Amino acid sequence: MRRSPNRVAVLMGGESAEREVSLMSGTGVMQALGRLGIPAVSFDPREMPLSELKGLDVSAAFLALHGRFGEDGTVQGALEWLGLPYTGSGVMASAIAMDKPMTKRIWRAEGIPTPKFLRLTGRERSEGVIAELGLPLAIKPAREGSSLGFTKLERVEDFDRAVDLARRYDDGVLAEAFVGGREFTVALLGDESGEVQALPVIEIVAPQGNYDYQNKYFGEATRYICPAPVPVEIAQQMQSLSLRAFHALECEGWARVDILWDGVAEPMLLEINTCPGLTDHSLVPMAAKAAGFSYDKLVLRILSGARLKLKRETTT
Repeated sequence: MRRSPNRVAVLMGGESAEREVSLMSGTGVMQALGRLGIPAVSFDPREMPLSELKGLDVSAAFLALHGRFGEDGTVQGALEWLGLPYTGSGVMASAIAMDKPMTKRIWRAEGIPTPKFLRLTGRERSEGVIAELGLPLAIKPAREGSSLGFTKLERVEDFDRAVDLARRYDDGVLAEAFVGGREFTVALLGDESGEVQALPVIEIVAPQGNYDYQNKYFGEATRYICPAPVPVEIAQQMQSLSLRAFHALECEGWARVDILWDGVAEPMLLEINTCPGLTDHSLVPMAAKAAGFSYDKLVLRILSGARLKLKRETTT
């Protein structure tokens, strides 16, 4: 396959429940590449098969896909088969990071703090789950993002309803001990050499503490504070834990780690996103701005991860 040395395919949309947000992210990336003078073409895997990328004369794929069938290793595997370098983590890390229970198993094995959890198979009785994890509980799909299908369970009689809601998005369900406290996120960004740095910590202050899909992407009531107003040693601990979590899964390029801190115990890591949002409400661009990166420079840094893959490919 002949490749233009510069033309980039921006993959957006796709089949997941986060399609709308993905289209917003992809549009932002396309506009940034245009300002940077980098030729680009948008590509929606829902509208055409990935094999069509072969005829587009592109040298790299910029992944702006979120959720399943985009962030879970499936598209990454197809791009590997096509021989097309892409942004972000590889097949294995993408698949593991998308699976919250599997991610948490690895983190716990590595000594990285994360709330106690169970992966529900459908055979568990509510009483047994609550006896082991207590109340309140977080019930969520095992492999979905953007808080879709999430329930804060406070009464045993609502257990089946919460599990049914989560199963609308995924057959797998995660039950997690609910950790109260303040919400934070740490963005991680690689450079042209592959070295990864933790960007300034962001605190998320959502209405009634409800950082749901609407408040994440479409509402204006959520407040974001960056750098987060926490002691320096706590911010550094969050950044250090996030880097450990990133490397434990062998992630690449960039990611975002979500964290809760009750102000007393050590911060608890909830999940990692290997292809976070790049919309005007998204957190990675916000953290990058606090670190001195414009949106366009952020896009260029993320794209450099695909260039690294291309360089490795052409030198082996």
